[in-house]
Amino acid sequence: MYIWQRPKWPNWQIDLGTLAVPLATVRHGQGRLLGRMEALGFKLRDEAWLQTLTQDVITTSEIEGEHLDKDQVRSSIARRLGMDIGALAPVDRNVEGIVEVMLDATQLYARPLTIDRLFGWHGALFPTGRSGLHAINVASWRNDADGPMQVVSGPYGKQKVHYEAPPAGSIGAEMDRFLRWFNMEEVSIEGRIDPVIKAALAHLWFVTIHPFDDGNGRLARAIGDMALARSELTPQRFYSLSAQIQLERASYYDILERTQRGELDVTEWLTWFLACLERAIAGAEHTLESVLIKARFWERFAGSEMNERQIKMLNRLLDGFEGKMTTSKWAKIAKCSQDTAYRDILSLVELGALIKAEGGGRSTSYALQK
Repeated sequence: MYIWQRPKWPNWQIDLGTLAVPLATVRHGQGRLLGRMEALGFKLRDEAWLQTLTQDVITTSEIEGEHLDKDQVRSSIARRLGMDIGALAPVDRNVEGIVEVMLDATQLYARPLTIDRLFGWHGALFPTGRSGLHAINVASWRNDADGPMQVVSGPYGKQKVHYEAPPAGSIGAEMDRFLRWFNMEEVSIEGRIDPVIKAALAHLWFVTIHPFDDGNGRLARAIGDMALARSELTPQRFYSLSAQIQLERASYYDILERTQRGELDVTEWLTWFLACLERAIAGAEHTLESVLIKARFWERFAGSEMNERQIKMLNRLLDGFEGKMTTSKWAKIAKCSQDTAYRDILSLVELGALIKAEGGGRSTSYALQK
């Protein structure tokens, strides 16, 4: 029996006493992080915001097996938020779609979540009307024409069914009930439920209904981020829950499956969610440190003469370039000849912005002098 088949579904049961300490820890972490970011000033705070949103968009797609180009995501977000990050990379429609969804959820967090808004998000995720090679119902509820909606794994013929969602005929009523709950402030006899707890319940409830042919996980995380933005009363995101879920994917799917096959007491799911969120907030220290390193770096070279290619490539390295930076990679990314790339690099080495790594010949690489 799945959780939605329980007689009293969806009357959630929660042990608030068990959640009191982890919830207080998360709330303290949220407040402390927001305070530290406020102290950074506008420019550095915007850079931290941009880094977090970029990470959030990339990782929420990676969880579903879709890998997006970091430069495209960063450019799309910066353009929509009116941030000046220099030359912007061309962006394809799939990137624009997930960026639209995440920004709409967090920037306009105070607006009601409606069916029309959800359909708009779903349409943005699948602009071609396809998920990979398969045509899907876009901006409409699933119809189960090919059988019940199941979450499966394993090779064809030996699949394991982890979960089966409610039948398509019940989705309209299920989503009406979910949206009424999500948009209400008073949701229990005891009073107003904490928005962080609401974020955790909303994520679980939405993926349990599984109302669309595809994209349910990404939309559940967007809804969760929307509730978390309400909990902080700010559109700016400085931690990425999606990135933390990606790091803990095995644990996430395990607790989700146990909960969806269990009783209506979801305290274990909420405990896991709060612990994951606490680790996500702690992980924001890395974002903060990288922003400060970048700021200190550019302060050192504020009066130095650099061309546009050099500034772009140094920022690329400061933002966490994967692998080793060689002359050929520099030429490819900066769209210049290898001779030009070598001159760019050599002048930055002489300036003290780059250092030559050990080794030589064609394998010679360069790194930031932080």
